[in-house]
Amino acid sequence: MKTFSYLLKNTLSMIEATTFIRVRYGETDQMGYVYYGNYAQFFEIGRVELFRKIGVTYKSLEDKGVMMPVINMQSFYHHPARYDDRLKIVTSIPKVPDGVRIKFEYKIFNESDLLLHEGSTELVFVDMLKNRPCRIPNNLREKLLDYDNLKES
Repeated sequence: MKTFSYLLKNTLSMIEATTFIRVRYGETDQMGYVYYGNYAQFFEIGRVELFRKIGVTYKSLEDKGVMMPVINMQSFYHHPARYDDRLKIVTSIPKVPDGVRIKFEYKIFNESDLLLHEGSTELVFVDMLKNRPCRIPNNLREKLLDYDNLKES
């Protein structure tokens, strides 16, 4: 079972949150390494929890008719993660969006703070009724701006 712990960090250039998970046996391949396809799931865990920490959930966005499909994903493998490793997923939004896209960046570390993996995803806001791209919902943009303004205080 995954366990979560969260920290929000104020930085000068980005909105950032940290999530901790434990690698389960089923997430590994025959060599005992995390199967590469699971990193997309780790990224999703990071972004969902970053939103939750600023007071927005994916469910609340979907309830308001907005979904966020991934349109681009990049992954860079530095070292393998292994079964039962406690991973630290650092998720950041480098820039508060004002259009139809949002970018997330990820760094995944092991318990020794060794950088194992880096990546990014770009998502687009989509109006679920029209099935067309739409601008970032006002409530999400306001939460991101509020958090971003806290850094400057």
